[in-house]
Amino acid sequence: MGPVVTTRPPQTLYVTIRRDELRLLKEERDLLLDEVMQLRMQLQHSQLPHQSQSVAR
Repeated sequence: MGPVVTTRPPQTLYVTIRRDELRLLKEERDLLLDEVMQLRMQLQHSQLPHQSQSVAR
């Protein structure tokens, strides 16, 4: 039988963030989401020719 591990209840961490910091983080998030969308579209477009070639064979 293994050792008994006691768990502690989760702790809540409180942080303070300024409005300008929050705005910058939101802008960065939006830019990253746009980049992810563009990369997904590029990936889909790069896979399209390969799919059509495999279907034609």
